[in-house]
Amino acid sequence: MSRFLLIIVLVFSFKGSSQSLDSIPKQDTRWQMFTYDVGTMFTAVGHSYTRPLHWGSKQWSQFGLVAGGTGLFYLFDEDSSRFFRNRQEDVPSFIREYGEFYGNPENNYLATGGVYLAGLITKNEKLRRTGVLLVASATSAGFLQQVLKSVVGRTRPVAGLGKDTFDPFNSNRNFHSFPSGHALLAFTNAYAIGKQFKNPWVKGGIYLLGAIPGISRVWDGQHWLSDVIFAYALSIATVESIDRYLDKKYAEKYNAQQKEVSWNLNFGINTVGVTARF
Repeated sequence: MSRFLLIIVLVFSFKGSSQSLDSIPKQDTRWQMFTYDVGTMFTAVGHSYTRPLHWGSKQWSQFGLVAGGTGLFYLFDEDSSRFFRNRQEDVPSFIREYGEFYGNPENNYLATGGVYLAGLITKNEKLRRTGVLLVASATSAGFLQQVLKSVVGRTRPVAGLGKDTFDPFNSNRNFHSFPSGHALLAFTNAYAIGKQFKNPWVKGGIYLLGAIPGISRVWDGQHWLSDVIFAYALSIATVESIDRYLDKKYAEKYNAQQKEVSWNLNFGINTVGVTARF
């Protein structure tokens, strides 16, 4: 039900503002739009993978902050896992079920594919672009997290081996903890959709819904908190990279907001945190 609500909300959000601005020539067929969009999805994924080759000092500094922030959360993984798992039964069952459902890859692609098809059927370029952003970002980040899971080989909390146990290329799913796939896919969607709106309260609500699947995996003992935090950061970086690429491929943009992301580490008495501004 949630994926159909997502499609409906996006259709009505864009319908009124973009009908008169559609830059696609009227003689273009849906098949021509489809082939263009699919080709753009593939090139966008390739673009996202090559971005580190073009990073400057600013981007490498941001990467260092993400790595450092993930490392800080890693230090407290045992404590945070214990804290969340001890409170699992206090969380309403519908929230836990939502976290599992929406973070599932099959459901993710049903939702993102539905958004794109809605844009294609209505010939709405803004909605098509959003669908391309969703599908390309999920594909790029999803494939990368699968590779990282195998290469890193980190044990899951439920395995009972501790946060410091690693066995690279072990095919057993108990050694596929880092990063969290559910967290990555769900927050990739949320971040991409949140960019369509300017209202910070709307954005915050969407980001919160996108964060729940990742936290639910910590409740379930399937991931450490640092697995989830890194997945969130990877989601943001992937969406930002592909979104900038799509600026060159589509005339219609969801808004004129400046696309900047900044990270800060926060230290205080008994407090360590990471702040992202976007």
